[in-house]
Amino acid sequence: MIERNEKWVLPTFLRIKDWFYIFWRTTGMKNEFVLAFNEVLEEKQLPKEVILKALESAMVSAYRRAVNASNAQVIEAKIDPDTGRVQILAEKEVVEEVQDPRTEVSLEEARRYNPGAELGSTVVVDSTPSDFGRVAAQTARQVIQQRIRDAERQAQLNYYQRQVGEIVSGVVQAINAQGLTIGLEMRAEGTMMRKDMIPGERFRIHDRIRALVAEVKDSPRGPQIMLSRTHRDFLRRLLENEVPEIYHGIVEIRSIAREPGERAKVAVSATQSGIDPVGACVGIRGVRIQAIVRELHDEKIDVIEWNPDAAVFIAKALSPARVVGVYLDEDPVNGKTATVVVPEDQLSLAIGRDGQNARLAAKLTNWRIDIKSVSEAAADAIHRLQSDPELAEKLKIEVELIEQVSGLLAKKAEGRPLTPEEYDQMGRFVDRIERRTAAQRQPEKKSVEEDKLAALRATIPAELFDRCLLYTSPSPRDS
Repeated sequence: MIERNEKWVLPTFLRIKDWFYIFWRTTGMKNEFVLAFNEVLEEKQLPKEVILKALESAMVSAYRRAVNASNAQVIEAKIDPDTGRVQILAEKEVVEEVQDPRTEVSLEEARRYNPGAELGSTVVVDSTPSDFGRVAAQTARQVIQQRIRDAERQAQLNYYQRQVGEIVSGVVQAINAQGLTIGLEMRAEGTMMRKDMIPGERFRIHDRIRALVAEVKDSPRGPQIMLSRTHRDFLRRLLENEVPEIYHGIVEIRSIAREPGERAKVAVSATQSGIDPVGACVGIRGVRIQAIVRELHDEKIDVIEWNPDAAVFIAKALSPARVVGVYLDEDPVNGKTATVVVPEDQLSLAIGRDGQNARLAAKLTNWRIDIKSVSEAAADAIHRLQSDPELAEKLKIEVELIEQVSGLLAKKAEGRPLTPEEYDQMGRFVDRIERRTAAQRQPEKKSVEEDKLAALRATIPAELFDRCLLYTSPSPRDS
């Protein structure tokens, strides 16, 4: 029984082998195309139409090279992705006697494809050479590979251009003096320069890293993807990922000021009543903000509640320092300046190390901030009263207090301590003078704005002011 099975299996195996050999000889090229086509689709994950177009273009190039056809001749290639059958269609002239089979076809042959063909006309006929199979595939290989690479690069470019401003994850592939090379999805590579890395960070090859797609450029070698971990939008996206209220729009990020690796300030506001925006960002026991701090290499983050009142917002932006008063000056020429008065013991805290706290607060609020202690502000107020007769005339009561406040300043200069009540007295003195000075500037600013408006009106023709903006030309139906 075993022998009979062995005798049966062996001839069957031989018959299958012979049949496969015959099939390979007749349709081997087709199978090769089908396998290669499916492999490319699966490996490159490119659209089917892109691969077909690349293959057809490659077949046309291979045919032109094989028969030395002219570039002026219209040639098309059709590929059946199911069977792998390649068909070359070439436009040829109908003649009585064919002398050049590359560009001419007999009348009898032409009428097989177009029954209405006449001598001198042109028809499109099947011109697939009998030996086109492997020769064409070998010739077209480089063209196909190049087209696939181009399509792959274009797909990478399109994908990462949509990712600009978003966080991506990758693996460090190389480290050099300029920065990092990071492997990303779709076999793309991103570049992170040293200036885009948080100071103090150290990475090794094969480390996984998250970064913001800052810029994407096209180049002959593929898309240049520039990544950054120092961009302020990197902090914005991290907050969106960690805080569901921000992602869903319940809490809104108003502004961000950041010095990477050192400190950052974030202003947030709630779009719904009853929501604590700061608490939502910090999380229970600070779990949300701490996850972001760890990602940013222990960068300190101050979350501040935004306020539509610029003075209140500036006071909060200077936290953790306490503020006595904030006085705004919106000069049309010199820009927006806020004078901030703080207690004596809060001056260094308000300014911060190397001016960092004040600098971040200015970036966050978009105001130029001038920080003064109570004593400094009082000395400036006294000087302003003494040098401005108009202001002194309006603040006669404050002029009477100059001697008393000067005595407090002299006492402090001698190193003698002042009581909290005396500091409060100086603070109230400064507050009244600053408020009066701000009110005095209002007419001046109004005059400057009126002058600007008048200058703009002078550039507009006078007849335009009498033209009715609601006027419409009559329609043909009304005429």
